[in-house]
Amino acid sequence: FKIALIHSPELYDLAEENGFSLYLAGHTHGGQICLPGGIPVTLDARCPRYMGAGAWTYNGMQGYTSAGIGTSIVNVRLNCPPEVTLHRFRAV
Repeated sequence: FKIALIHSPELYDLAEENGFSLYLAGHTHGGQICLPGGIPVTLDARCPRYMGAGAWTYNGMQGYTSAGIGTSIVNVRLNCPPEVTLHRFRAV
């Protein structure tokens, strides 16, 4: 079981190709300014929009992108609440 802890979700395809099981990232601030329903206006990251915040999968690799608690450029969050994420790992 290999875990990738990477600043941005942008390297998802490379991580999957190299056999990672779990990809944990941040950077996007969840979009920071989102339409109703949490749809980000922009992510400022080169990745599919569905990887911008929360849990996602790519070819069997599980991923999670934290929206974090901060902001970037503009000190505002709209329809994108801050989050601190706690991941628990258990042997199965």
